[in-house]
Amino acid sequence: MTLPPPSSTRPRTSSTSGMPAARPSRTIVEAVSPVVDGGAFPAKASLGRPTRIVADVFTDGHDVVFAEAHVQSTTSGGAQRTVPMTPLGNDRFEAHVTPDTLGRWIYEVTGWVSHAETWRRGTVAKASAGMDVTVEASIGSALIDSMLADPHTDASDRDLADLKKLRTALGESRTEAAADARWAEVFHRCETRDAAALAAPLPIDVDPLLGTIGSWYSFFPRSTASDSDEPPARPGTLRTAIERLDHIADMGFDVVYIPPVHPIGTTNRKGRDNATVAEPGDVGSPYAIGSPDGGHFAVAPELGTIDDVADLAAACDARGMALALDIAFNCSPDHPWVTDHPDWFVHRPDGTIQFAENPPKKYEDIYPLDFETADWQGLWAELADVFRFWIDRGVTIFRVDNPHTKSFAFWEWAIGEIRAERPDVIFLSEAFTRPRVMQRLAKLGFNQSYTYFAWRHTAHELREYFEELSTETIDFLRPNVWPNTHDILTEQLQHGGRPGFVSRAVLAATLSPSWGVYGPVFELLHTAPRVGVEDYLDSEKYEVRHWNLDRSDSLAPLLARLNEIRHDQPALTDLASITFHPCDDESLLCFTKTDPAGIGDPVLVVVNVDPHHDHAGFVDIDLAAIGLAYGSEYDLVDRLGGVSYRWHGNRNYVELSPNGAMAHVFTVHGTTDAQTNDDSGRTIR
Repeated sequence: MTLPPPSSTRPRTSSTSGMPAARPSRTIVEAVSPVVDGGAFPAKASLGRPTRIVADVFTDGHDVVFAEAHVQSTTSGGAQRTVPMTPLGNDRFEAHVTPDTLGRWIYEVTGWVSHAETWRRGTVAKASAGMDVTVEASIGSALIDSMLADPHTDASDRDLADLKKLRTALGESRTEAAADARWAEVFHRCETRDAAALAAPLPIDVDPLLGTIGSWYSFFPRSTASDSDEPPARPGTLRTAIERLDHIADMGFDVVYIPPVHPIGTTNRKGRDNATVAEPGDVGSPYAIGSPDGGHFAVAPELGTIDDVADLAAACDARGMALALDIAFNCSPDHPWVTDHPDWFVHRPDGTIQFAENPPKKYEDIYPLDFETADWQGLWAELADVFRFWIDRGVTIFRVDNPHTKSFAFWEWAIGEIRAERPDVIFLSEAFTRPRVMQRLAKLGFNQSYTYFAWRHTAHELREYFEELSTETIDFLRPNVWPNTHDILTEQLQHGGRPGFVSRAVLAATLSPSWGVYGPVFELLHTAPRVGVEDYLDSEKYEVRHWNLDRSDSLAPLLARLNEIRHDQPALTDLASITFHPCDDESLLCFTKTDPAGIGDPVLVVVNVDPHHDHAGFVDIDLAAIGLAYGSEYDLVDRLGGVSYRWHGNRNYVELSPNGAMAHVFTVHGTTDAQTNDDSGRTIR
């Protein structure tokens, strides 16, 4: 048998071709988030709110790895910011970054093997076991010499001075000096990063805070004339809408949303309750836009003027609120675009333009736009200019009607263009449609989305839905939940009475960072439905209404209290921290939230979702979710009802009744001293 020659003389049989030019990093960076579709779309963040960046960072063997996040605003052109990442265990790292400018940001994660920290931990382990660490002292001295010779740019003079002290100690064989865990931070800043692994840059869009958190109130300006005005049918205007703002501000709302203000067509105008034939004096639907008075760049003369819209926006701002304008890309047969750009519409074989349809529904007063028109570029440009026109008049929030019936590509382009010019602009998607379509619109740039909340009634349905919203879609879809809208009067509100309204309001205001109501019908408990549909009888969509805001049974105090609690308790404005807890009674929904900044109190909410019956049972709280140890004693203060309770451990009894309190909104205090509420025991039912 012939033995092979020694390796030093054995001829090389494989080529080095195809190898990397430089030695690759041994570190792996993966499972980085937030990320949407692998970085195809930006994740969402909010100005001034911490954004959590996480990644798996690891290497072969037992060496210690370090990681950090690098973030930078590409909109403002700011300098790159570096944030050390904290190990969470199981090779998972996190960092929290608070964006300070609006617009597009990018971030990336870097990981590398820390030879210094690997040395330190190994040396400490050997010394603790009584082993000789003389050689380790020499190795550590050499590592520190290399750091002092070529320190990382983040190293401070103090870091370098500390390293010199450690170097001196090791030279004297005092290896116990390495036991201080703070050296990990010094090594992170000073160590040269040999062959670091880098994740690809990922985009984040930073929105105004109202893009994430806010309380919305919707109303029709044409229904703001006083009850006492003569004749009774006199419509309100944008000027009388300004007079309504104090009522809305007193309830603590942040956003005032109004339907389209444009001229309304007369051809095929809808009558009351969506009648296909209008009677003399019928005002028509504001969603049938366009008349000889103009289209999307005009205001209906009966409502006022373009300057009145600007004044309404300014009046909202003066009261600490923002104005949201409804943009509906619908055209009545009388819209100027029908004459000037007939090719923007779908034509039938007989040459007539096709009405809007959602079979079996038909909208004879509306022509839909054709996004497959040959002049699609002209159409896109005109629609984007509609937003620009109203932005120039002081409107920076748009509720977009039925965006799912318009081109995805258009929205991606238009929202990108508008927000590149004005990153303070907010778009709310009103798309009650298939989940994938709603999610796509959110990915394309809509800051907020309407949800299925109105049709989630049981505790199980609500829990399942909000667990999805708080995990699967949280990086890109921001929920804005409404118990009712001017299009939606659910069966639960139709038949649930006052307890049903209370339950739904508390749920909406506490489950989601953004919520809204359509008023004054909500606070006035208006429940008259059209037979067989989830819609209001005598709907304001088709006629002028008058409302008595001073009714003694109004829910305005409840809405004001809910918004006050939301403003005082930052935990309620967070979605990611929501944790649901089991309850003996399936009609009780129990959940907690915590302040992501770690400053505000944890909040515990229990709601009776059945407006017809009493329900009681034991709730089983995961105390760790609210920062308490198992078996803790803690105090709860009901911010709705003004009463305090002392709870012990995880299982405690709750009873809620339509004839009493339908919900508790507790702040949690892990102390032994009883807490008192600031509203002197006032109970709102």
